Amino acid sequence: MTPHPAPLNSNSPFAGLELLSSAVVLVDGGLIIRYLNPGAENLFAISRRKLAGQPLARLLGDPPGLTAALQNALHNNWSYTGQDLRIQRPGTEALHLDCTVSPIEAAGVSLLLEFRPIDAQLRVAREEQLLQQQQANRELIRNLAHEIKNPLGGIRGSAQLLERELTDPLLREYTEVIIAEADRLQDLMNRLLTSHGMMRPGQLNIHDVLERVRRLILAEFPELTVRRDYDTSLPALTADREQLIQAILNIVRNAAQALDGRGEIRLRTRVARQVTLAKRRFKLALELRVIDNGPGIPEEIGDKIFYPLVSGREGGSGLGLSLAQSFIEQHQGMIEVESRPGRTCFTILLPITERS
Repeated sequence: MTPHPAPLNSNSPFAGLELLSSAVVLVDGGLIIRYLNPGAENLFAISRRKLAGQPLARLLGDPPGLTAALQNALHNNWSYTGQDLRIQRPGTEALHLDCTVSPIEAAGVSLLLEFRPIDAQLRVAREEQLLQQQQANRELIRNLAHEIKNPLGGIRGSAQLLERELTDPLLREYTEVIIAEADRLQDLMNRLLTSHGMMRPGQLNIHDVLERVRRLILAEFPELTVRRDYDTSLPALTADREQLIQAILNIVRNAAQALDGRGEIRLRTRVARQVTLAKRRFKLALELRVIDNGPGIPEEIGDKIFYPLVSGREGGSGLGLSLAQSFIEQHQGMIEVESRPGRTCFTILLPITERS
């Protein structure tokens, strides 16, 4: 058995890190922790003695995109900055941190990770600003949909009347195209306008929902691999079953389309503790991750991926993720995404309310 490397001592070239107030973690090329400064011990509420020689994942878990970013930093000697990483260790409150990764070569250390807690008020301000932007955008789209629906009805009706007057089959084909396209646009407008329909909440098992989604997506993409990583101890969730199926199906279908129907999607469930959602504190929450090994979200649309009519796929309507976000928000939840080539992770957080 290969022994773990020893922690750095006070005579090491990094002894000056002891004086920093920010949290610093040093790891070697195998992502094994070599050193934590006092700032990191305070931030993560754990001693370096317990973590020295342990894998970094024991300290950080698996935040979306971080492991791939660290591997890139190692292999390509690149720096990396991750914003608003959510670190959740069993039995502890979730931490929201900014992380800077810097490649170094000294004393058996390959990477220096510096963590800075995000001020809670700043994070709330970010979320509120994002929600306001999304709400304004959805209102604009719904108003536009209302304006489009009326002319569409007139176009379809006129095409039907014209079709009755035409005897030439070739000309009738043109009116059939007009009617079919009008119907397609009408369906598009209805989907935009009904995203805030009446909820019908009830007690449900999230894994029953995921199995339904899994069956639907495999029927549509038979060459796809969908792996399950479920925490079967999760309690029941209070939610609208149909809305939740549609929201998760939209996300999984988006991943399947990005993979061209071939590749791997992983559905992962865990319990999150002491989570703030929609300005409310919940003791328990469901954390659902949909992870794919596709090409990633194009950088130019990364910050607009949930906006209606924004799509990274040619011919896409850009409605699937927008509707998914709308349904999740109605459940007082939130949805986030981290993406880079080879790994895209959508994380859904939904509150688990205690039954009286």
